[in-house]
Amino acid sequence: MTFRRLSLRPGAAILAALAALGATSLGAGSPALADAPPADFIARSAPAGNYLAARLAISERDTAAASAYYRELVRIFPRNGELLERAFLTQLAEGSIDEAVDLAQRIVRIDPEHTLARLVLGVRAIKTKQYVTARSNLRRAGQGAIAELNSTLLGAWSQFGSGNARAGVAAIDALQGPEWYAAFKDLHAGLILDAAGVKKEAGQRLEAALKVDPRTLRVVDAYGRWASRNGNKKLAIETYEAFDKLVPNDPLVARSLEQLEAGRTLPALITTPAAGAAEVLYGLGSALGRQGGEDLALVYLQLGRWLDPSHPLIDITLADLFESMKRHEDAIALYQQVPASSPFKVNAEVQRALNLDAAGKFDDARAALDKVVAANPKDMRALMALGDVLRSNEKFPEAAEVYTKAIDQLQAPTGNNWMLYYFRGTAFERTKQWEKSEADLKKALELKPDQPHVLNYLGYSWIDQGVNLDQGTEMIRKAVALRPDDGFFIDSLGWAYYRTGHYDEAVRELERAVELKPNEAVINDHLGDAYWKVGRKLEARFKWNHARDLKPEPDELADIERKIAVGLDEAERVKAQKDEVKKTEVAPAAAEPQKAAVDKTQDPQKPGGGG
Repeated sequence: MTFRRLSLRPGAAILAALAALGATSLGAGSPALADAPPADFIARSAPAGNYLAARLAISERDTAAASAYYRELVRIFPRNGELLERAFLTQLAEGSIDEAVDLAQRIVRIDPEHTLARLVLGVRAIKTKQYVTARSNLRRAGQGAIAELNSTLLGAWSQFGSGNARAGVAAIDALQGPEWYAAFKDLHAGLILDAAGVKKEAGQRLEAALKVDPRTLRVVDAYGRWASRNGNKKLAIETYEAFDKLVPNDPLVARSLEQLEAGRTLPALITTPAAGAAEVLYGLGSALGRQGGEDLALVYLQLGRWLDPSHPLIDITLADLFESMKRHEDAIALYQQVPASSPFKVNAEVQRALNLDAAGKFDDARAALDKVVAANPKDMRALMALGDVLRSNEKFPEAAEVYTKAIDQLQAPTGNNWMLYYFRGTAFERTKQWEKSEADLKKALELKPDQPHVLNYLGYSWIDQGVNLDQGTEMIRKAVALRPDDGFFIDSLGWAYYRTGHYDEAVRELERAVELKPNEAVINDHLGDAYWKVGRKLEARFKWNHARDLKPEPDELADIERKIAVGLDEAERVKAQKDEVKKTEVAPAAAEPQKAAVDKTQDPQKPGGGG
């Protein structure tokens, strides 16, 4: 969605004007952006410093800090349109809608066609039941497919608020646009008719929406509730069961089926104009968030939350959006607010724990998941999350135990269960239980034959141990074909060529891997070894030095420093002697493939380093 910009001076001109009023440096005493800046600090700071701090906060997606800085700038420069607009946008993103409404009113006095300000004023008018005013603003709320659909659906709900549901449905039906409009149009036409008591037509429109979009929970829930209230319990149950086959184990569906089986009638999904408008903003916001439109999604979801704080999915969807934006503390706060009565409470607690771990609070994350698992010992999602948190923090024996608890509950493993075996296999491998690891990795591959992570991990492990070289290399080639831009997989292929003596091919693949993952110690170390084998010894030492500086694991660091000091040939001779001594002291154990430290920011399916 685009909106008309104010015709004002560019940011550089604003900065020059502000600079005349004070130093432009933030100063050594500036608070960290991760913390909300204290009001007294902002008030004491030079305007130019606040402006730069606000811009920096925006680049870091710290809207709380940005909105505080812009709020102070607007106080000092109340007639500056660009500052008004930036303050307005950050207040929206932060969810300070009451303040955003005040700024929107000031903005439209400067630019009457400012589309986002008009949208906010339209939403506010729906909340205050000023439906004619709402439609007046919404008609000026923008052009483009998303904006037109949004303003039309919101306007339709305002017509319902004015007591003219038919006019709202007519406006929806008159809207022309792309094919993906269909589900939104039928859903909201059906919801408006249902709320107005037009039962038969409501059911027809909701059924049409379901046929177009059978995987969207709110569409399914709307139709299931309609069927329940119109005496068709069997149809309601069938509707939820059909969704469960497509998207298994949804907690709302499970609760709805329990209520229906107990003879209860489910209430209507939407009963008020404000709730209907919030549903519009939720639906478009969640769709935009999934398709990369995070900034606009954030605005829509915050507006929807302000309109209907009781909406069962907005907080969770907004928290998920914050999570995708790596705003973990904001996500944690929202997940924590999900009420205990919500069917999504367990899911919210699991996600809260995962965000705690991502924020570096492992002990808190573990405690939260232990509590969820204790209360729900058969909840596979909670067990999986606990195992993943333990594994990502290198608590491999404990992770294996948790995955085992989950696996023991499986009556007949399916393709959907491959990750349990894969992750337990990696945990076993890290604890040098290779026979158990190999069995799990093979089982994961049996359940999901073309899974690139499993192909890569098992193939790399074989190659690194010097067994099943041809089969392992072929598996890694297949993984690379499936994920041609994955630096870890390409590293595995390069290392396979290295271990089989194809050094020129190894150099070619490992150079590709380093281009994709330049800051991985293991990959740089591998490339150094390959360079040495083809006679490029100066470059080899350069790569080993780089690998050393990237903070590898302690045992890997010792090997790298030895190679830097004496070269690969002598380092391998010394290492072989030490390995021979170890063999005489302890029973033989399978070699552990080289791995880089676990990167918590990566996909949890992706093992570190070459594995």
